[in-house]
Parts: sequence; C-alpha cells; structure tokens
Amino acid sequence: MTEHPPLDADLMRTWIGRTTSDRDVITPRLANELRSTLNGDGPPFREGDPCPPAIHWCLAPRMVPQSRLGPDGHPARGDFLPPVPLPRRMWAAGRLEFFDALRVGDGVERQSKIADVNVKEGRSGRLVFVAVDHEISTPRGLAMKERHDIVYRDAASREAKPAAPSAAEPLRKAQWSATKAADAVMLFRYSALTFNGHRIHYDWRYVTEVEGYPGLIVHGPLQATLLIEFAASIRGAAPKAFSFRALNPLFDGQPFALNAAEDGTCLDLWISGPDGRATMTASAKS
Repeated sequence: MTEHPPLDADLMRTWIGRTTSDRDVITPRLANELRSTLNGDGPPFREGDPCPPAIHWCLAPRMVPQSRLGPDGHPARGDFLPPVPLPRRMWAAGRLEFFDALRVGDGVERQSKIADVNVKEGRSGRLVFVAVDHEISTPRGLAMKERHDIVYRDAASREAKPAAPSAAEPLRKAQWSATKAADAVMLFRYSALTFNGHRIHYDWRYVTEVEGYPGLIVHGPLQATLLIEFAASIRGAAPKAFSFRALNPLFDGQPFALNAAEDGTCLDLWISGPDGRATMTASAKS
C-alpha cells in the first residue's frame, strides 16, 4: 500500500498573507531570447521598446542554492510557498490584467502575496491549491496584476494505468487556428529563460519513471504565452485582460493547435492536442 504524507491544512493556511518582493531589469538580451524561443522574428529589441506581452514570467525567478532544491528540481517548500508535502506541482490557472507595457530597460518590482490555500480530494487523489497574487510595477507605476493558481498532487500510483488516448470533440468551431509543436529544445530554452529547474520539462527519465507521464510536459506559462501571442496577432494588439486554465498535460514532440473564436467582446482561445483534447482554455479581452 502506498504511504501518503499527512496534510496539515491548518498549518499550510498559516501561510496566507505572507509576502515577498523581488526586483529585476529587462535587458535587450532577455527580450530577444524570449522572441527567439517562441520562433518569432523582427529587428533586435532596443532600450525603450515594448516587450513581448508575457515576458514577466521570465523576470525575477527564485534563485536558491543547489543544495536547497527538492528532488523535482524546484526550490524546497516552506519558505514563501507553504510546505505542501505532495510531490507533483503544476500550474492550474491564472489571470492577468495589463495596465502598461513593460519596456526594455525597465527596472521592475514584483510584490507577491499568498492569497489562499485549499485542500481538496480529487479523482486522482489529494490536491492542494495555492493562490498567489502578484503586482508588477515599473518607475511609471503599476504595469500588471496576476493571480497565479498552483496545484499540488499525490505521486502517481505505479498500479494505475493511464487511460488510452481517444479523440475528443472540439470545444467549439475555431475561427482562427495555427499548428505548433514544442520539442525538447524549446522546452529547455524556456526553462532556461525562466530559471525553472522543474525536471518534468527536460528530464525524460524523471518525468516518465518518477511522475508517470509519457513524455516531457510543455510548461503552463509557455502554453499561455503562445495563446497571448496568438490573441495579439488576431486583434493587432496585446490583450488588456487574459485568463487561462490548464485542463490536460501537453507533451513534447506532439503537434498541437492554437485556436480562437469570437465570444462577444472577448476572444475565446484554447490549445488542442493531437487527439483533439483541450490542454488549456483561455479568454482574452482587449
């Protein structure tokens, strides 16, 4: 029988209200590297140029000594984030509000706060949801707000066998669609840009043998970034508000589709994997 570490919900909820502050500077190199990783083109970014709309996920990453990393490559828990003992950590959802474009050369400050911690029981086992609020500012003032929802899960059961993949009905008919693929090199480059040591994105043996997935997992923020860029290409400008939810994992090497359709004043967006199953849904508002 699998041993499950105890979950002390009351202890973890004492983390609610904790804050931290981080600073960074947006360099031309960072903006150019992000665009290159997304396979974009254009003249080199220079001081004062507006940045790609989701560059904030590359800013002020947590940097801890190698000795303070957990077995999954993430920083050990219990510092700013609560000490959740469940081994699998994923992005669950997020919400962004944009007030001012981040520009190359900007000094950026991010104020972060633990907004909520919830323990739930799901079909796949125990779940812990941690909500973090961020405010990102430049010398010009508030640039954006973000709600970041993280989910922690139990380890995959060795006895459990994954369901066979099957075709899924599309969420709705797409008015715009573009085919993409994310290989191991793209995932490595994005991990490097965001200083993300999570082994599910680059360590094939770890992700398949320890976490039980069939391949490397495409980052949640990378998928969201592709959808933000897709919305901007349709509207001709980056959205003012963007929300997204991860539904299913997306794996490296698989072709996938970025999809969009009008929904009144919003643009509905979703990513569909090779079997047609949605891996992420989103909504963009100009």
